[in-house]
Amino acid sequence: MTSVSEWKRPNEKSGRARGVSRRRGNGKMATSTEKLKKSPGSCSRFRGVSGAFLENVRASMVLVLVLVLALVERGCGNNNAYEPEEFLKREYSLTKPYQGLGSSSSSHWELSGNAMITPEHVRLTPDLQSRQGAVWSRIPCYIRDWELQVHFRIHGQGKKNLNGDGLAIWLTKERMQAGPVFGNRNLFTGLGIFVDTYPNEDKHHERVFPYISAMVGNGSLAYDHDQDGRNVDLGGCTASVRNVDYDTFLLVRYMRNTLMIMMDIEGKQEWKECLEVPGVHMPQGYYFGASSVTGDLSDNHDLISFKLFELTVERSPEELENEEEVLIPSVDYRDVPVNVVDEGMSTLTLFFLFIFSVVGLVLLIVVALIIYQRWKDRSRKRFY
Repeated sequence: MTSVSEWKRPNEKSGRARGVSRRRGNGKMATSTEKLKKSPGSCSRFRGVSGAFLENVRASMVLVLVLVLALVERGCGNNNAYEPEEFLKREYSLTKPYQGLGSSSSSHWELSGNAMITPEHVRLTPDLQSRQGAVWSRIPCYIRDWELQVHFRIHGQGKKNLNGDGLAIWLTKERMQAGPVFGNRNLFTGLGIFVDTYPNEDKHHERVFPYISAMVGNGSLAYDHDQDGRNVDLGGCTASVRNVDYDTFLLVRYMRNTLMIMMDIEGKQEWKECLEVPGVHMPQGYYFGASSVTGDLSDNHDLISFKLFELTVERSPEELENEEEVLIPSVDYRDVPVNVVDEGMSTLTLFFLFIFSVVGLVLLIVVALIIYQRWKDRSRKRFY
């Protein structure tokens, strides 16, 4: 009895003792006294369980909040990221381990020139002089709105401005045709994105190289290599992409007839705008590709990944009704006037022109002789 009175309140021992005695004499409150003896431990356990429960609830709420904020940031805060897996078009993409790349007819991509496959990248050209290489898709692209993300690397032993020449990303009607424009043919039909690492024209110092630019060709516009394409390009930006210690990416987006080029070249995982051109009209059914070339100066030009995403763009019925099929690439607006460079006639054309000229001259002489002979015969008949 004393212990129970002391637990309740020590300065009221007698009253509490008598009260407890009366309850115990009732015969029904003995159990209550035993419960009181157990109450301190029970309360402690209850407080412990409730505290753990509240901690779990608090941790769960924090986790849910973090996930919601991450989703909101990805969906709303980063408008430049279009990377949902369902939009990735694998038939137009090239990633490790590059299984879709080869010479067989079943492969989606094929190599040309000095390009070679390694476990880590597709090397378009090695750091050697006079090399040319390219990789081209075998499947024509019929996607209306798309985004291309290119992971590449340019590096070599040469010092600044003693390296060359750069690489190009293509979406053209022609494919697998080597030439002087970063390893591809000139007078191409389609879109070319150039990462130029060497300045060929020293007079213009407003451009700092490496330099990214874009060009839309219609089959008659020539890229002037000596002018670094200034005669036909749509603008561009400086991009320090050579011999850096972090990954370099290029983003090309074509949506609602607007061409946008962005880059992530500082290792910050942020896209920065390089070029935006409205009024670009591109036909469908063209081929994606990448190429590179070296001359007296050289570099390693590596293509690590080439990912194409289809963009979902809603169009009104009026837009669909007024939309016309594009047959020839064109641009409504250009920053610089377009000059068509006449490269002259080829040797084969000159040869056939010479043959036709000789044949025509012979025929002319034969006809003249026949006319002369008939005139002479008529003259003799009149004389007799």
